[in-house]
Amino acid sequence: MVYGPARQYGETVRHQGRQHQARDAPTSGARPYGIEVNSEGIPFFVEFGTNNVASIDPTTMQIREYPLPDPGARPRGVAITQDNSIWYTDFARLFLGRLDPTTGKVSEWQSPGGPRSQPYGIVATKGALWYSESFTEPNTIVRFDPTSETFQRWAIPGGGEIVRNTAVTGEGNVALANSLVNEVGLVEIK
Repeated sequence: MVYGPARQYGETVRHQGRQHQARDAPTSGARPYGIEVNSEGIPFFVEFGTNNVASIDPTTMQIREYPLPDPGARPRGVAITQDNSIWYTDFARLFLGRLDPTTGKVSEWQSPGGPRSQPYGIVATKGALWYSESFTEPNTIVRFDPTSETFQRWAIPGGGEIVRNTAVTGEGNVALANSLVNEVGLVEIK
């Protein structure tokens, strides 16, 4: 597990009878945020305090950072598709992005909500990316088809008010944690 800031780089800590290794992100002020594991068992996370996506080798605990091209990028959410592409929401610059961790190639698309979109919680399911635009009023849920590179978006009933966390149900639907309105939502994908 990555704990930040670690008391000492590589320090092993005990918690409830288990050992965990703590690692500082290589970049100062990185602020590790969302985390997902790819099909090879490698955790990827975004560093909201920087313009990096990162991975951590579960065997060696080495962290590898993948700098995004724009220094102003602030990735906040992360999802992984079946091809092991890393998708992120760039909260500051208002983009959806894809990182190919093998080549380091980054592709980005402007979020359709415009200058107040602040994309946040994201998941991959049923061949598409789903994420929230957390500063539009009302908040919206956005679907991005990576094959056609097209967006669709809908207002979240009740406003949403900052969907920080999303998850995929066993049926492949999208669950939303609507933090500030004290609600949990479900997007049923037909």
